[in-house]
This record gives sequence, structure tokens and C-alpha cells, in this order.
Amino acid sequence: MIERRFAKLWQQLQGKKQHLPHFLTEVSIDGIRGIEDLRVGFDYPVSVIAGGNASGKSTVLFAAACAYKVPGAGVRDFVPSTLFPDYRPSVGHRQDGRPRTTIEFQYATPAGRRAMRWRRSKAWSRSFLGRQGAKQPKRSVYLRTLSNLSNPSEVRSVLGMSHLRVAPAESPLTALQVDFAQRMLPFDYATVVRLSSGTKNLLFAEQAGGAAYSELHMAAGERAILRLAAEVAQLRDALVLIDEVEAGLHPWVQQLLMLQLQQLALLNNLQVLVTTHSPVVLECVPEHGRVFLERDDSGKVAVVPAYRDLVQDALYGRSGEGLNVLCEDDAAEGILQGVLDDLLPRHRMKRESVRIGRDTGANEFPAHATAFRKFGQIESFLFVLDGDKRDSRIASEIRSQAQREVPVYYLPGDRPPEMWVWQRLSGEGQPALAQALGIELGELRARVERLNAVFDSASDSPQIIAKTKMQSLADALERDVAEVCRVVARLETRNDDSDIQPLARDLEQALLRWRS
Repeated sequence: MIERRFAKLWQQLQGKKQHLPHFLTEVSIDGIRGIEDLRVGFDYPVSVIAGGNASGKSTVLFAAACAYKVPGAGVRDFVPSTLFPDYRPSVGHRQDGRPRTTIEFQYATPAGRRAMRWRRSKAWSRSFLGRQGAKQPKRSVYLRTLSNLSNPSEVRSVLGMSHLRVAPAESPLTALQVDFAQRMLPFDYATVVRLSSGTKNLLFAEQAGGAAYSELHMAAGERAILRLAAEVAQLRDALVLIDEVEAGLHPWVQQLLMLQLQQLALLNNLQVLVTTHSPVVLECVPEHGRVFLERDDSGKVAVVPAYRDLVQDALYGRSGEGLNVLCEDDAAEGILQGVLDDLLPRHRMKRESVRIGRDTGANEFPAHATAFRKFGQIESFLFVLDGDKRDSRIASEIRSQAQREVPVYYLPGDRPPEMWVWQRLSGEGQPALAQALGIELGELRARVERLNAVFDSASDSPQIIAKTKMQSLADALERDVAEVCRVVARLETRNDDSDIQPLARDLEQALLRWRS
């Protein structure tokens, strides 16, 4: 049920993006916390920034907080000098360096596309990239860290409410704010009020069952949700920035929070950027809403592609106890699934024992090997390259980056997998293939011969021709390419004379090693 709600929201929010009066489309950072020439783009109204520790997630978030002139904020709020302070004491010889620094923004505004740059040499200054008389766009900005009472000034503010000599002012949260919280918390609140005195404030809750308590006695998750409800639910046309959005929250509550944030973004014209270490939070936005940052061994921070589930889970410690196989594309995955269709029952192993990931590209395999090694996941992975990569350096680069002899196998043949599959569809095995594909032998022969004749004089590369033939045949059979490849590979695995046997033996040995 919740998956359908997310899918509907994703579609609605992507459509809403075109009509938002404000949208921050890109933040570029150079010269902050070791980050050089980093460009981070945002395409979806609710973006999740993920990556390892010290990969630059919070830096990007705090940089985004400097994009707008915030109505009602002080001159020292939401500016780089405050959000990126230096340690430069008047005494002592240790102090922060002060490299030349820039933060640049690209955004849509009610007046059209705009750009602005913060630059620091001796002091911070703004530039509008040659536009005369330009001003910084105005917009409400909310910046929050959900970590449990970690800010000293916040601690003093809450504790100070216990020592007031005059009763604090009370302002009840609105029905919308309370409803936001109750959708995620297992409580039925009779009322929630904000007690305030000057700049100090404290939340106080009364449950329908009679329990009454301040946020000093709330669990971290309850306090985080109530604070967020009080501060975000009423915002309109704002940029909402939340660091470590999952802090203190159960995975189910993380899902509900991301659902609520996207609903608010849709209703109230919000743009939301959050940072996370949680794969649950990542899965709550579409792939184009995920921003992955990675700091390599040289210290350079870069945006890396949004990983498919297999790679993503490995980097977040969720690869499980199964054997993980990384291949290049859907045709390769289909062939591997076909081999496993024969191997797994033979050795009485469950389908979930093996997970296959794809769509990362063979050239990215060495980088994945580096990441898997860094996060202690490399032992559960093996890599399968297309047959035409046998003479490439990719296998040696994978092992070099993994710093060990990781398994690297090859699909059958010496050409792309679609060409190997098409040869089988055109060969002596047609009777068995026709039966397995659920069509008459004559029909399969006719379709294959017709496609061969159509593309016989085509000027495209053999690889493109094979891919196009496979797609055309799959469409005619009302299947996808991976399914056709799977059927062919399953039958070939049962043929002792097939050139798929080296791959089948390699996978079989890998399975037996994993099981032992």
C-alpha cells in the first residue's frame, strides 16, 4: 500500500516541479572542507543526499542554506560566514586556513532563471555574474538537524524553561501540525502546546489517555517528530533543509516521515533537501531524487551515479548473507538468471541466495570494487563481464581496486550477449526454444528469418543490430529481452556441449564456496 502512495506522489511532484515559483536547481562548491569543483544538481522537489562519513553531505546542505535572502532573518543568519565559520583566534598559532572559496547557485525564480555566487578572499561577498542591479532572491528557508539535543544553545534554551519566574506564554500547535506528528507516532494527543519566554521555547504534550509531559521526557524520536511538525507543517513556498533526517527514528517512521514531507512539498510548494545514512530514506524518493556523494582516496568529492539496489544496499550494509553478482545490463542479467534456473534447484538452494545487480556499466566496476572493499562488502561479490570484454583491462583493474583476487567471470562468446543469444535463436536449438517460448516452431523460424532479412543490409554496428533484433522479437512475443535471454541460457546450460558451460561451472563453484 505505501509503495503505491509513494509512486503516486512521485508522479505528482515531478509534474508540480514545473509550476513551482522557486526551485534551487544546482549548488556548486569550491574551496570548503577540502571540496573542490563539486557540482550538485537537483531535479526532484524532495532530494536525498547520501554518502559515507565526511563525503560532504552536510556541506552541500549548509551551502544550499545560503542561496536565498530569508525574510525576517538577521544579517548573520543564512550566510556562509556563519554556516562555515573559521577558527582564527587572536592568540595562539593554530588557525584554520582560508583558501579562495566560492559557492554558486542556479535557480528558478518568479522572475526567471537566475544565478548567484558567494565568494571569499578576505571576506565574503556576493556576485550576480554580471547582472546589473540584481538582488539575492527572497525565500523562506528552514534548516534543522534532527540529532538528539546536541546544540548547546538549544540545550540551554530548553533547560532554561525550568527556571522561569513568570508563567510562559502558551500557543497550541495547529490541527495540521498535530496531525503531521500523529501520522508517524503511536500516540493520540489531546493537545500539544509550545511554551515560550523570549527566545526560549519548550514543547508540552498531553495524551488522550491522560499522560502529560514536556519534551524533556520525550524519546528522541517523539521529540524529533513533534519539533519537525511544529516547525515545518505550516511552511509555504520554502526551502526545507534537514540534516540526518533519520536520526532517532525507526525505519517504519522514516518511511512515514518521507511520505509526509513529500505530501507537504506537493501541497505547500516546498523544496526539501535532506541528508541521510539510511537506505530506507533513499528508497522513499525516485532514483532522480537521490544524490550520492563520494570522497575518493585522494580526498576529492564527486557526485556518483544513483546506484541500483544491489550496489546501494552493499554500501549501506544491507547486502545480506547472499551471493551478490554484478553484471552489465538486462540481457546479461537474463543470461545469469537462466543459468541459475538450472544450478539452484540442482543444489537445493533458494532463489534469494543470489542477488543480481546491473545497469552500472563495466567501466564502473573497478570503482564499485573500491567502494565494496572500503565498506567491507567485497567478499560477498563477484563480477560478470560481457564476452567482448575478455581482452580488456577491466578484470585486472577490478582486482587491483579490490586488493584481492575477487571472482571475475565472462558471459559466453566473444561478442555482446544479445549477439550470442541471437545466434542460438537462429541455430539448431530452435525446436526446444520455440516450445520454451510458447510459440510454434514455424512462427519462431519465420520471425527470426524476417528480422535477419530486414537488417541484413543495415549500416549500424553488429551490436546495435543484435539489440534491435532482440527487442523486436521480444515485443512480438510479448516478453522483455531479459526473459528471452533467460529462456535461451536455461536451455543452453542443460546442453553439455554449449559454450555457456565455463560460466555455468564458475557460478556453480562460487555457489558451493558461498554455501560452505
